[in-house]
Order: sequence, then structure tokens, then C-alpha cells
Amino acid sequence: MTKEEIFEKLKAILAEDFEIDPDKIKPEAQLYTDLEFDSIDAVDLIVKMKEYVPGKIDPEQFKTVRTVQDAVDLIFTLIQG
Repeated sequence: MTKEEIFEKLKAILAEDFEIDPDKIKPEAQLYTDLEFDSIDAVDLIVKMKEYVPGKIDPEQFKTVRTVQDAVDLIFTLIQG
């Protein structure tokens, strides 16, 4: 899966499950300020992304994620193993 494909899946999840305006979902968007995420939303997002990532996702890995692109990069790294 490419980073572009990951971004598109992430964008779909954010728009559908978190009811975020798709126009706001850009790689540079800050999850906690621009998209008004909270810690529960972050956990929910990790759970939703598990189907694309082989093995377990350690929530600690997501502590450094601040932007949509950070999430894409981390998921890409986890998929590459």
C-alpha cells in the first residue's frame, strides 16, 4: 500500500466515522487543533486502522502523531514492517 492509498483510506475514515469535513483533511492538518481530535478519537482511529496493519499496533507509537501526514507515515512504516 502506498502513502497515497493510506491517506485516501485515512481521509475516508475521518470523514465517515468522525464526521470531519473532507475539505479540512489535508496532510498538514493538525489532528488535535485543526480536526478537533481528542485522545478518545485517537484511540478509535488506531482501532479503525488495525485492519490495514499486520500485527499489533502499540498505542505508544501514536504519541508522536500530530498531523494527518504523521499518521500516514507511521501506518506506512508499520505496513512495511
